[in-house]
Amino acid sequence: MQAIFETIFDAVYLIMVITIGITIILKSKGNKQYLLFGIMAVTLGAGDSFHLIPRAYALSTTGLDNFVIALGIGKFITSITMTVFYVLLYYVWRLRYNVKDKNGLTITMYALAALRIFLCLFPQNAWTSATAPLSWAIYRNLPFAAMGIIIIFLFYSKSRNTSDHDFRFMWLTIVLSFAFYIPVVLFADIIPVIGILMIPKTCAYVCTVLIGYNEMKKMSAVAA
Repeated sequence: MQAIFETIFDAVYLIMVITIGITIILKSKGNKQYLLFGIMAVTLGAGDSFHLIPRAYALSTTGLDNFVIALGIGKFITSITMTVFYVLLYYVWRLRYNVKDKNGLTITMYALAALRIFLCLFPQNAWTSATAPLSWAIYRNLPFAAMGIIIIFLFYSKSRNTSDHDFRFMWLTIVLSFAFYIPVVLFADIIPVIGILMIPKTCAYVCTVLIGYNEMKKMSAVAA
């Protein structure tokens, strides 16, 4: 039952996110914000596919224990692409609200992203091991969480200061994604059932993508 449900859910998620991303790119018509948002969505789906496709295959065949290396490599790639996702989302914020300065903030985001990727490269992460240490999962996620907190604050403050109705819940989707993700990082190895929180976490990211897609459709309809 788990294999069937997860496979269907993951397939729908990946197809939906990548399709929406490509659609946004194709219909961006020179709008840098939409183009960047589309690239961001494709990055999200493509990155997650490296982990979710091997996982679905493992669940449908001989089990997760026999695909530790493939799953670990996929998790590593996803960790990198999710970091890129937040950098792209930061630039969506800059474009949407016409932010011209904030060079210190940009440097901070790049520094956190670089630190996150740097920490992911350490062999102590033991990506391909079934007993990867929790400590390194925490280390590499600290700068990632910091990036998320910054993005949450930026979208929350700007959407309210500018009465941005279409993006008013962008900050909330990021809050929810981390709220579901952090318990998985900390406790999934001890209490495996907590891993189910990855489903609502994924739904939160789908909502993030849909916010940009729906806003683009609305603007296209107005311009038509």
